[in-house]
Amino acid sequence: MAVSLVDAPLEVLYEEPGLPALDVPDELAAAYGGAFGVGSPGLFVNFVASADGVVAIPAVPNSNRIISGGSATDRFVMGLLRAAGDALVIGSGTMRAAPSSLWTPAQAYPPAADAYAAMRSRLGLQPEPELVVLTALGSVDPAHPAFAAGAVVVTTDAAEQRLRDTLPDAATVVSLGDAIDPRTLVDALRDRGHRAILSEGGPNVLGSLLAARVVDEIFLTLSPLLVGRTGLDERLSLVEGADLLPGGPLPLRLRSVRRSAGELFLRYSV
Repeated sequence: MAVSLVDAPLEVLYEEPGLPALDVPDELAAAYGGAFGVGSPGLFVNFVASADGVVAIPAVPNSNRIISGGSATDRFVMGLLRAAGDALVIGSGTMRAAPSSLWTPAQAYPPAADAYAAMRSRLGLQPEPELVVLTALGSVDPAHPAFAAGAVVVTTDAAEQRLRDTLPDAATVVSLGDAIDPRTLVDALRDRGHRAILSEGGPNVLGSLLAARVVDEIFLTLSPLLVGRTGLDERLSLVEGADLLPGGPLPLRLRSVRRSAGELFLRYSV
């Protein structure tokens, strides 16, 4: 009998008919509670939020682990989404908050490493999604291990040469001109052959992507924890740095709800 990848499969509370279904290994489908897939081409995002809406605490390294309560199931879903992506986009703030991460499926959830690798092989994807780091000012640590592992840095003309001079040779620097425009970013990633693009933040990156209307789906884990807010440090909500009210709030359509103990795994189309 095959060993289960999670303590208990996710319980499906609601699922919209006709969702994409990829050719994934049986053990991944069993742990997820059924078929899994993302649209391609498409840009999808993944976050975990506390019950009071906090997704990041910049003053605390790896704060997403605190917000998720160290949930193994959330890490499993994170790895599954990474395994489905051609590219994984993060902002420089997200990189600073995780000084040793490589943003690979296996790093998200090691018990499913072999299954994630088999999934990517079946889908004809590269062994790992290409990590794409956004930094308009070039404010990244060149010693971060992700650069030596071949990360792509998307920046502006103002920071391009400095990044080329300081980053390891394995890293790639791409300038989008005077600013990082989300639509130009997506076009540049398409030019690199990426169809399924995953973003894991941070909230300011998500705000810019939503304001540009380039996000197709949001995967949101709702953690059964309360974090609170004080005036002593900044605690960020899901969308920061963008006003989505002009023209009316941006509508979402609920596509799926799964449950694991007290966690809810929500999937929305934008």
